[in-house]
Amino acid sequence: EFPALSKRTRGAATYAQTLQNIPETQVTTLENGLRVASEESNHPTCTVGLWIEAGSRYEDAKTNGAGFFMEHLAFKGTKKRPGSAFEKEVESLGAHLNGYTSREQTAFYIKALSKDMPKVVELLSDLVQNCELEDSHIERERGIILQELKEMDSNLADVTFDYLHATAYQGTALAHTVEGTTENIKKLTRADLASYVDTHFKAPRMVLAAAGGISHRELVDAAKQHFTGAPFSYKGDSVPALPRCRFTGSEIRARDDALPLAHIALAVEGPGWADPDNVVLNVANAIIGRYDRTFGGGKNQSSRLATLAVEHNLCHSFEPFNTSYSDTGLFGFHFVSDPLSIDDMMFCAQGEWMRLCTSTTESEVTRAKNYLRNAMVAQLDGTTRVCENIGSHLLHYGRRIPLEEWDARISAVDARMVRDVCSKYIYDKCPAIAAVGPIEQLFDYNRIRSAMYWVRL
Repeated sequence: EFPALSKRTRGAATYAQTLQNIPETQVTTLENGLRVASEESNHPTCTVGLWIEAGSRYEDAKTNGAGFFMEHLAFKGTKKRPGSAFEKEVESLGAHLNGYTSREQTAFYIKALSKDMPKVVELLSDLVQNCELEDSHIERERGIILQELKEMDSNLADVTFDYLHATAYQGTALAHTVEGTTENIKKLTRADLASYVDTHFKAPRMVLAAAGGISHRELVDAAKQHFTGAPFSYKGDSVPALPRCRFTGSEIRARDDALPLAHIALAVEGPGWADPDNVVLNVANAIIGRYDRTFGGGKNQSSRLATLAVEHNLCHSFEPFNTSYSDTGLFGFHFVSDPLSIDDMMFCAQGEWMRLCTSTTESEVTRAKNYLRNAMVAQLDGTTRVCENIGSHLLHYGRRIPLEEWDARISAVDARMVRDVCSKYIYDKCPAIAAVGPIEQLFDYNRIRSAMYWVRL
């Protein structure tokens, strides 16, 4: 009688069944504290990686950049496989090797055929245990990193976010850039890098994650064979503590009228990884939406802020963000605009924040929740994404949160929750601001601060 409704019902049931049928994540903790986690599937390939609780937050002013330096050196050979022998062995498997460093974690992972999983585990063990810190390699990579730092300065979006961290967490470890300063890169010694590895590349701070056509038991056996012994264990109570970081409402302005466009980022303090408020704030960001001039749709977009941006030519692009760390976070938005549109764009963006705090509607929340569900499922497309999801979750939450649980958390959000949680984090709070480029027209800090609340008569 109602064919359209029947189709929708079948679709919803299929989505629910899909969430329930995702393979279970198996986790085993070895005696030395290494967590081994995997999701088995029928893929002919697998991704195996190490996620390590180490990054620029664990560095001090003198050693900032050591983790990024080590990421470069890790692929340049080990004591067992010197020089290019390591990369050649990876290539001989037809495998793909990659890695990254962030403020709170470092990762190395290899995508290979499922049958080569034991060999991949041995390669990862060799990489973090026996990195060849040859003086010649260090000097060569030093030059490469210094060149990279020069190139990074031309990416104004990244520069703006580094400034945002520098002002929001001034005087603390989260203010450090991941790459380190040019001065530090020039001064870091072999002893500094060896100390960094010896301090942080230890089993209790590591997760060995795998996804694809592998056996969890075989993965655990390989881990026991290659990730045991003194190099992966701490002596006594020498586990380094998480450095405390404090958010400060403040600003950094880097005015350069020679640049064509202004980059502005504004943020308030957000919750840490494990805080349930994160789901509600992600729904709020989905309501705000994102925009770029290359998008189709013009003013007929679901995002109210995007419609305003198109109608009044406010900006070239904008995007909200919710960046979480262990015990704090940055919740805000970043936009790129012409010099004469900065004040109008800031006014509209802050107005949208106030609207989230006071008058979010159920229809907006429903749309945003559907967007989040789609993004959540899309993140798990392929073994590499699943592997990264497993490794990151175990570091952040201590467990892998299943999609069914995420879906339930998203479903529980309503308009009242969005208004309450946004008021908790945004309303009448002191923001951190970073601005780069031709920013003469940007309001002064007190004017921006005064737009963080509404005076009602």
